[in-house]
Amino acid sequence: MPRSKYSVASHRRRRKLLNTTKGRWGGKSRLLRSATETYEKGLTYAYRDRRNKRRAFRRLWIVRINAAVRAAGMTYSAFMNALKQKEVNLDRKALADLAVKDPNAFQQLVQLAQA
Repeated sequence: MPRSKYSVASHRRRRKLLNTTKGRWGGKSRLLRSATETYEKGLTYAYRDRRNKRRAFRRLWIVRINAAVRAAGMTYSAFMNALKQKEVNLDRKALADLAVKDPNAFQQLVQLAQA
């Protein structure tokens, strides 16, 4: 029985890895072990930063809502609490979008919260 060799498959695997690390500096794009470490580290950063992106956007929405609410003479926490009490189910993303793109509609929400 002939022995099994995986040279074609392993070459393809290595070539695929080196293609994904193309453009990295020095041996990180050419040497297999360095390329593997770079690739795995990149995946770790991507996973972490997908979560950080959500965190950053939430902070941005809160800043925008707070600025618009303070211009109307109210605080952010009081505004959000009043919206919860009135059962207005708009998330921060939608509220921030309203504050930036449609200030009149946002002003009506503030008046509703103040009432």
